[in-house]
Amino acid sequence: MEQDRRILTRITEMIEDERRLREAVASGAIDSDTEQQRLGQLERELDQCWVLLRQRRAKAEFGENPDEARARPSAQVEDYRG
Repeated sequence: MEQDRRILTRITEMIEDERRLREAVASGAIDSDTEQQRLGQLERELDQCWVLLRQRRAKAEFGENPDEARARPSAQVEDYRG
């Protein structure tokens, strides 16, 4: 499950990026348009990582190979939230 740990590490990194972005806009280091653009990108990537992780865990639970799980396109993942 090394791949799962890598996905979780990436998720943690993106959450930290999100926190830093919010701090940067609060301090005036970046404008809110830049923040919103980057946050949107982070949210899409986070959604993709979470979906991939859930797919991997489901495959493992049902005796399938988790390495066969594939990241879904961001447009498809966004539809899950809508």
